[in-house]
Amino acid sequence: MIRPIMKDHIFLAQKSAPAGPEDLYLEQDLLDTLAAHRERCVGMAANMIGVAKRVIIFDDEGTPTVLFNPEIVKAAGPYGAEEGCLSLEGTRKTKRYQTIKVRYHNRAFQTRFKTYTGWTAQIVQHEIDHCNGVLI
Repeated sequence: MIRPIMKDHIFLAQKSAPAGPEDLYLEQDLLDTLAAHRERCVGMAANMIGVAKRVIIFDDEGTPTVLFNPEIVKAAGPYGAEEGCLSLEGTRKTKRYQTIKVRYHNRAFQTRFKTYTGWTAQIVQHEIDHCNGVLI
């Protein structure tokens, strides 16, 4: 289901709760909502559609990828970036890392690790910031 984009800064500034198997429905809602905004958006967190759970979706080199409970466990190669967001007006400067290692849960809620680099790493960092209540 395509969901409206949350723009309430107070809601977006709250840390999201861990996701569980009961939150699997968010995968389809995020897929549908991201697809509806594909001309302006490459990633989303569940709080951007009004659900304060640690679930993100992002364009992983052409493939939409969903992670449950993502956390950055290692980061290297800091650089400055300027980013926009569907939930916020304008762009903001922020610090990002060229390479990140992420611990997350898959659809079966098994713990997995993956390393991301470059543009994909930047998208993932932006969405994890949303989970942590960080507004860039």
